[in-house]
Amino acid sequence: MFSLQKYVNDPCGTLSVPYWKSKGIVVPENMKIIHDRDYYGMLIDYNDEAYFRLSHNLKNIGQVNLSDIEIVSGVSDINEFVRFINASYSDLSVTKEQIESYRKTPVYCSDLWILLKEKNSDTVVAGGIADYDREANELILEWIQVLPHYRKKGYGQLVVRSLLLKMQDIADFATVSGKVNNPTNPQGLYRKCGFTGNDVWHILTQK
Repeated sequence: MFSLQKYVNDPCGTLSVPYWKSKGIVVPENMKIIHDRDYYGMLIDYNDEAYFRLSHNLKNIGQVNLSDIEIVSGVSDINEFVRFINASYSDLSVTKEQIESYRKTPVYCSDLWILLKEKNSDTVVAGGIADYDREANELILEWIQVLPHYRKKGYGQLVVRSLLLKMQDIADFATVSGKVNNPTNPQGLYRKCGFTGNDVWHILTQK
């Protein structure tokens, strides 16, 4: 177990997951989690899934102003989040129980669940779910999605920057992670919004 201070000094290089999650994780015997600096591609008996981790110092966030969009905060209907997340992906789906479980964690903050809706139609076009770890004073972006038909319009940046701005004067830093080989290239979005870093973690599962 790494110390909290070490994590705060270098969150993305110290742990593959946020600090609060690391306290409850038990790595299975058939799995290894290795930072890219210690990984040499020699474990041929394992399947490798690489994940990036980026951080933001919550300074110079900037804003995206889209006059046709309304930002709705809070969780008035959990099913709306489930439908929206599932409509955003072709290769995964979530259940109501899974999304509900996030509200039972110590890092849940209802104000960090947001949806972007078109003002003229009330249609959900993008959204995000983030956590706030008071112990590490860390904002953690978890689910950031834009419906396929509405991508490349700045909605993703609006979601991310809105969450960062909400916590700018509260949290010390923010983190986000995702699959390196995700075809939608979420890294590009996060870097446009000011996230930095080059940390990659390999989740190795024995074949």
